Amino acid sequence: MQGNKYKDDNKTVTMPFNGGRGGRRNRSPVEKPKNFKKTLRRLWSYFAAERKTLITIFVFIIIDSAIVLIGPYLIGKAVNAMSSNNGKVDFNLLSIIVIVLLISYLADAAISLFQGFAMASSSQRIVKTIRNNLFLKLQKLPMAFFDSNSHGDIMSRLSNDIDNVSSTISQSAIVLMSGIITIVGSFIMMIILSPILTITSLITVPLVFLLTRFITKKTGKLFKSQQMELGKLNGQIEETISGVYIVKAFNHEDKTVKEFDEINQRLCTVGLKAQIYSGFLMPIMNVINNIGFAAVAGVGGVLAVRNIITVGIIASFLSYSRQFVRPLNNLANIFNTLQSAVAGAERVFEILDAGEETQDVLDSKELNKPKGHVKFSNVYFGYRKDISILKDISFEARTGESIALVGPTGAGKTTIVNLLTRFYDVTSGEIYIDGVDIREYTRDSLRRCFGIVLQDTYLFTGTIKENIKYGNLQATDVEVQNAAKMANAHEFIRRLPRGYETLLSESGSNLSQGQRQLLAIARAILTNPSILILDEATSSVDTRTELRIQEAMLKLMKGKTSFIIAHRLSTIRDANKIMVIDDGQIIEMGNHAELISKKGKYYNMYFNQYNNSDE
Repeated sequence: MQGNKYKDDNKTVTMPFNGGRGGRRNRSPVEKPKNFKKTLRRLWSYFAAERKTLITIFVFIIIDSAIVLIGPYLIGKAVNAMSSNNGKVDFNLLSIIVIVLLISYLADAAISLFQGFAMASSSQRIVKTIRNNLFLKLQKLPMAFFDSNSHGDIMSRLSNDIDNVSSTISQSAIVLMSGIITIVGSFIMMIILSPILTITSLITVPLVFLLTRFITKKTGKLFKSQQMELGKLNGQIEETISGVYIVKAFNHEDKTVKEFDEINQRLCTVGLKAQIYSGFLMPIMNVINNIGFAAVAGVGGVLAVRNIITVGIIASFLSYSRQFVRPLNNLANIFNTLQSAVAGAERVFEILDAGEETQDVLDSKELNKPKGHVKFSNVYFGYRKDISILKDISFEARTGESIALVGPTGAGKTTIVNLLTRFYDVTSGEIYIDGVDIREYTRDSLRRCFGIVLQDTYLFTGTIKENIKYGNLQATDVEVQNAAKMANAHEFIRRLPRGYETLLSESGSNLSQGQRQLLAIARAILTNPSILILDEATSSVDTRTELRIQEAMLKLMKGKTSFIIAHRLSTIRDANKIMVIDDGQIIEMGNHAELISKKGKYYNMYFNQYNNSDE
């Protein structure tokens, strides 16, 4: 089955999501931001799989923190060694202290290197798990989700937001753990050295707390807005690149640039505010810290003059005070950075929490060897509960019959086949295949019985052979070629430089529309479906190519139940049953001759097209 989704003009009006299909310009922000602590706890839960690595890192952090804590104490002893014995230097003691300090610093460097490597490896595995979970989730989401969310925004969550989480985890986890241990250890050593100086140094802590709280409140909202604007920008870029031919054909380059500039300006504005507020943190923290150091130095000088403490204790205390304050600064800065990561994590979790396609019912059946008998019984459907798109649709398609769906744009033709394939479920009524409600079949086995050819053919980046085999991955090269011959595609493929190994660019843009459509038919042939859905399969090609496609479709339709959505009524004259859909209702039904004899809606549509074609 093809990789792209149906289009239905009704959706832009009736879907219960802002923005309709794509929804880039009108897409509403998240209804309610998630709780910071809750999101952080959920993010932390992903570390469970890395428990052993994290325990090892934590042990080394304790060792490293002990080494860091012993440094200021030894520095104080070194200062005292240089000022003891009436000004004489105790070189023996000083030499021992210098050697121990050197060993300590080398050990600290080695442990830090190991910690960085281990944490980077662990964080990348965690992010890989999150990205895998997110991509797996995307495969389980209903079509309604993709119809109501910008593709660029989804891509932004899968790439930018997860990368944001990745960088924060790898940079912050070690600093967070070591910072807490260093703060506690430094505080204990400060009390041991001088309770008076400890009280003096703590006067700056409330200032640090209040500053951090004020700034993180501001940056949390700004980083959230920044990620959302980035998603909108990616959506606009994705739309522009995908529709570059339309942009140029309608001379909308200036309009597109203006739209880009508007979104980019909003991103720039909110990003600038976020960076300014987050940039305030460290300079102001340094000022507060310097005030604290000055207070400690002043009080310490008074105590030293009165012989209450030694100069070495003051030196040690200043080092411990710096070690006490620096992690506070780092933790405040990390908390600020976490705002951005949590904003990205929230957007990822929004998708992970989105409702999936309804599960198969208990004791659901496999649809094996389907005959293709289809029946709609009193089917109602609406994309919103208060608006019905389809109203009391009832018809029957016997095995091997071709059913044509005609009517004005937005009448609900594509919605009917969306319900048949269970991209959406009926609001009320039943749809049967071979006498069984399709909701009683497993969704996988149900969709395997369909072959679909759409107006906008989607081809993946890869070879022509790989794109045809998408219909049946187990097909042999001979089966691929036979399918291409049935689809009248073999001749043009053979003329290509590398034949079936010719590499296609994105969406097959290096082929003509008609050639892409023939490949789509070959792909559908290879699925050997029981039920065919042909949605405007010939509307975008020239008359000569249309004849080739129609010839290929007749081969494909032979012996299969077929649903044909068409605006060119001349292409469906031979259908067993033609249904005229208008305003979600079947207003006429019969074969071509019967409907012409009624001289109703179909009669007017047919002769209007016929007369226009003569002109």
